[in-house]
Amino acid sequence: MDRGTLIRSFVLFVALINQTLVIFGKSPLPLDSELVEQFVAITFTVVSSLIAWFKNNYITEKGKQQRKTLENNGLTKQTKKTK
Repeated sequence: MDRGTLIRSFVLFVALINQTLVIFGKSPLPLDSELVEQFVAITFTVVSSLIAWFKNNYITEKGKQQRKTLENNGLTKQTKKTK
């Protein structure tokens, strides 16, 4: 996996843990207002989920093959080819 995939996956994982804590009444963020805490939690979860969902992460073996094909044909943002 590349660095971007790892970062997006980590952010999504943290968002899911945060949302689970909020659901069970734990306070992962030191805020007094429950409404502000819920808003921050849901916003964090929605944003990180959308980023993780819409990015092509190439996690599966098929995805890795697709990425290699794209790189070999010069169709990615990367400048050097890997073979």
